[in-house]
Amino acid sequence: MKRRDVLMSLLGLAASGTLPVSLIRAALAEDATPVNNQPFSRDGLREIAQRLAQEPYVAPSDARPPWLAAMDYDDYQALNHFRTDQGLWAGGDLPFQARFFHLGLYFHHPVSLYEVVNGLARPIRFTQEQFEYGPRVKAKIPEQVGDLGFAGFRVNSRNDWDRDMFSFLGASYFRAVGASRQYGLSARGLAIDTGLDRPEEFPAFRAFWLERPTVDAVALTFHALLDSPSITGAYTFVVTPGATTVMEVISFLFPRRAIDRMGIAPMTSMFQCGENDRRIADDFRPEIHDSDGLALWTGTGEWIWRPLLNPHYIRVNSFIDDNPRGFGFLQRDREFDHYQDDGAFYSKRPSLWVEPLGSWGKGMVQLVELPTADETLDNMVAFWHPAEPAQPGRELNFNYRLYWGQQPPVRPPLAEVVATRIGMGGVPGQRPLIPLRKFVIDFAGGRLDRLDKDAKVEAVVATSRGEIRDVAARPILESNQWRGHFDLSASGSPPVDLRCYLRDAEGALSETWIYQWSPPPGA
Repeated sequence: MKRRDVLMSLLGLAASGTLPVSLIRAALAEDATPVNNQPFSRDGLREIAQRLAQEPYVAPSDARPPWLAAMDYDDYQALNHFRTDQGLWAGGDLPFQARFFHLGLYFHHPVSLYEVVNGLARPIRFTQEQFEYGPRVKAKIPEQVGDLGFAGFRVNSRNDWDRDMFSFLGASYFRAVGASRQYGLSARGLAIDTGLDRPEEFPAFRAFWLERPTVDAVALTFHALLDSPSITGAYTFVVTPGATTVMEVISFLFPRRAIDRMGIAPMTSMFQCGENDRRIADDFRPEIHDSDGLALWTGTGEWIWRPLLNPHYIRVNSFIDDNPRGFGFLQRDREFDHYQDDGAFYSKRPSLWVEPLGSWGKGMVQLVELPTADETLDNMVAFWHPAEPAQPGRELNFNYRLYWGQQPPVRPPLAEVVATRIGMGGVPGQRPLIPLRKFVIDFAGGRLDRLDKDAKVEAVVATSRGEIRDVAARPILESNQWRGHFDLSASGSPPVDLRCYLRDAEGALSETWIYQWSPPPGA
């Protein structure tokens, strides 16, 4: 008897308009009576999330039995081989198949999973026969383990039955791939209090309802219930595969308490080192990152590029906006030679672009950068933070599209930043009388491609403090790129905010490069 079965009962009552508050609390209990073929609707799920927000939060317990909790990382890898013939919709002519992740390791709480057919839902249940247990762990597993539930799920499409299209695993995290079929950065359902001086809260998807597709379906639709101490939510995802995987997300959120920092459409990536940040250089690979910059298309139409960097300390940058047109972590550098990584394939990692749907109003895109010495840890987070605080008793609705692929669906009509390099300032071979840092920004595309090499191009530079020197813009004769560069003189330890773009007599030639340079500790 499982929590998911109570959720099924609640959905049936919500559909009939007789949902009592007392049963909401029971939905988070460990035991329930199994049920099948209960009515499901998106409106019913929304009502459950709304009513659940009126009840105290009930944390899920660790559902791993002792033999599973004792397994280490290598054990879990040997344990977690799902048999593809056991997948949901396997063996037929449907365009999608769902496969499931085993409970264990970092994943202590099972998620409730259902299949929805013609408006009726049935639980998807765990059995041992769904997994091939390797020799390493067979002797550690009892003959009968019962219904453990699943940690999450992944989906394949008929475009590629062998490699995932997307997966949901852990809290509200999920990932998808584009044409390269290479995983990289992650998205989340919601971020709470990220980058504050207290522990971050991680809302979790507690249940999913997967709608069975038709034979000719081009997209897969499923729904999710989100829950945390601060908020509940009802989500609908419509996922369309292709060279770029597109996810349309509809979310209804119901705060339990006032939330200081709520992150909408959050994404999480990794940046350890790159051409602009070589402090961690004891590696044969020149660059190590899932994403190299944050791109912003503001409500006023300005295009901004903010290179990522591995900071000395936690940094939070806020980009105030009104009805943003889009933002995302991008991997612009696609040259294998720049990474020399034939294992992680950072040159193939997808970019992720958020396209808001409808009016998001005033707020800010926030970028949180955390220091890391380990490429296995995601240390970059970006999200939309609404200006109006989230308050209990108020419903919030945010809809958006996520684009996973090599390029975002829209690009600036201007030249883009293709590289940022930083080093000692002054004239090469001559030690400057005062400390200087040189910033070199390369641009390509837009009208720059059509300019003569002797065209008059100006680099426009601004700084929050210090002195800018020796500003110049010139073509790179060995390519079709143009380079802007300048020196910065700034004493003291506070960070310096920098801006640069290229222009000619007709106007702006490039997007706006922004950067926050922090003098090294002790400078």
